[in-house]
Amino acid sequence: MPRFAAPTDSVRAPSAAPTSNRGDPPTPAPPPGRRASAGLVLGVVLVGQFMANLDVSIVNVALPVLRTDLRVSDAGLQLVAAGYLISYAVLLITGARLGGILGYRRAFLAGLAAFTLTSAACGFAPRAGSLIGFRFAQGASAALMTPQVMSIIQRTRSGPARNRALGYFAAVIAGGIVVGQAAGGLLVDADLFGSGWRAVFLVNVPVGLLLIVAPRVLPADRGHGGPALDLPGLATLSAAVLLFVLPLVLGHDLGWPAWTFASLGASVVLVGVFVLVQRHVAARGGRPLISPRVLRAPGLPAAGVALLLAPCTWGAFLFTTTLHLQGELELSPLRSGLAFIPCVGAFALVSLSVPRLSGRLRRPAIPVGLSFAAVSYLFLGPTAGGGVPYEVVTTLVGLGLGVMPLIISVALEHVPVEDAPDASGLLLTLLQLGQVIGLATVGTLFLTLAGDTGATGHAEWGVGWALAALALLAAASAAFLVRGPRLNRR
Repeated sequence: MPRFAAPTDSVRAPSAAPTSNRGDPPTPAPPPGRRASAGLVLGVVLVGQFMANLDVSIVNVALPVLRTDLRVSDAGLQLVAAGYLISYAVLLITGARLGGILGYRRAFLAGLAAFTLTSAACGFAPRAGSLIGFRFAQGASAALMTPQVMSIIQRTRSGPARNRALGYFAAVIAGGIVVGQAAGGLLVDADLFGSGWRAVFLVNVPVGLLLIVAPRVLPADRGHGGPALDLPGLATLSAAVLLFVLPLVLGHDLGWPAWTFASLGASVVLVGVFVLVQRHVAARGGRPLISPRVLRAPGLPAAGVALLLAPCTWGAFLFTTTLHLQGELELSPLRSGLAFIPCVGAFALVSLSVPRLSGRLRRPAIPVGLSFAAVSYLFLGPTAGGGVPYEVVTTLVGLGLGVMPLIISVALEHVPVEDAPDASGLLLTLLQLGQVIGLATVGTLFLTLAGDTGATGHAEWGVGWALAALALLAAASAAFLVRGPRLNRR
C-alpha cells in the first residue's frame, strides 16, 4: 500500500510528512525567479511520487502471469509484492533524514535516478531471485525519493498555494492506486513487444527519463547537517522486520521447519533490543530513529495500532483478491485489473472527501469507516462466485477503508511542531509495515486454504473472517482517537 497524506486546514503544514531535522530555518517564500516555475516544480515531484505509488499496486495484477513465466513459488510471489514495501517502510525515516542532511533536491534526484535504474533491472530480471532482490532495491530508492516531495512542496509554496499543492498530493496518492491496478492489467494483456509482466516495471523507465528536466527545475538547497543517522536503530529495526516477515512468507512452502519459529522468536527479542537502542541514543543527546518522546504524544499509540492493522487488511485484500480473480474466476489480467476500479475509486472518493468534514464528524468517521470495512469483509466468502455481488462487496471495502488517510492528520493534531516530522514518519512507516504484515500473514493463510487445487473461492471464506477481525481491531483502536479533543484541556 502506498503512503497517504490528508491535507486539512486544521493540521499544521509541517506535520504532513517526515521532512527535516529539528532546528530547520523557517520555510522561505519562493524567490521571484522561481515563482513562474512553481507549477513545474510541483508537477515534477508529484510525478516522482506517482511512480512510487504506482509500483505498490501495479505488480498485483501481473503476479499470476509472473508466477507461470518465472516458475515462482508461492513464497517468491509474496516476496515480489512485499520486498518493495519492506525496504520502503524500514528506510522511509532514514530517507527523510538524508534529505535534511544532503539537501532535498539532491536526495530527490538521487532517489529518482536509482528508482529508474532499479525499475529497469526488475523489468529485465532473468530469474525470480534476482527480481526479488531488485524489488528490495527499488523500495529503497523510493524511500529516498518520496520523503523529499513534501519537503520541496513546503519550501516552494506557502498559505493557500501550499494547501492546494497538498490537495494535489493526496489526489496523486489515491490516483496511483487506481491507475496501478488498471494499468497493470492493461500492460500485461497488451503484451507489448512480447514483454508480458515485465512491462509493469519497464513503464517507469521512460517516465523517469522524461524527468531529466528535474535538475533544471527543482530549487537548489543545501543540507543543514544535524544529528548523525541512527544506524544502530536502523540495523536492529531492519533485522527485526526481516526475521518476522521471512518465516511467515517461506514457512508455508518449506513445511514450517524449526528455524521459522526460532526466527519469529528472535524478531521479538530484536524489537526489545531496538527499544533499548532508541533509549540509549536519546539519552546520549542523539536523534533516535523513533523518539520515545514522540511515542508519548497524545493519540499516537492509538493511531499507530490503527495504521498497522487497517493497511494490513488492505494490502492482503489486494493480493488475495487478484489471485482469486485470475484463479478460480479465470479473469484475464486486463479484466481483473478493471474489476478493481470501483473498489479503489470508492477508496479515493472517501479519502479525498472525509478530510473536509467538520471537526465533530471527522474523528468518529474513522472507527465507523473501519467497522464498515470489517462487515464488508465478511461477505467476501459468500460472494466469491464473482459477478455483481462480489464487485459490490469489494467496492464497499474500498468505501470503508477510505478513512485511513484521515488517521494520520487526526493523530498529528496534538503533536508539537518540533516533533511533527518524527511522528508523521513513524505513522507512515507503520502504514507500510502493515501492508507487509498483511501480505505475509493473511496472504499465507489464503495460499494455504487454496492448496494445490487452487480452490481460491474456498480460501476467500477464511480470508474474509481474518480481514474482518483485523479491521475490527483497527476500529477499536481508532475509537480512542474520538476522545482526542479532551486532550486539549489538560
